[in-house]
Amino acid sequence: GFLISKCCLPLLKAKPGKAKRVRTMFSSEQLARLEQEFARQQYLVGQERCLLASSLHLTEEQVKVWFQNRRIKWRKQSLEQQRAKLAKMGLGTPQR
Repeated sequence: GFLISKCCLPLLKAKPGKAKRVRTMFSSEQLARLEQEFARQQYLVGQERCLLASSLHLTEEQVKVWFQNRRIKWRKQSLEQQRAKLAKMGLGTPQR
């Protein structure tokens, strides 16, 4: 490993009273299952989310945030595909 000098430590700390959230690293199996569930339905709530989280050894919050982020990614991809289709037809870009 390596040593961090004491002068660097304040830079690594979050604001007082707020713990810095660690980014979740999903395994390939977890991602495959999350994608499979997303393809089935884009919104998971209640017991469905609880069961999925439990089966993947994740928290409900992690599953909820993954689905939120995946929906954003899906919307961006859909918009890009729509723009590409319109550009191919020579109609330009759609208005927001």
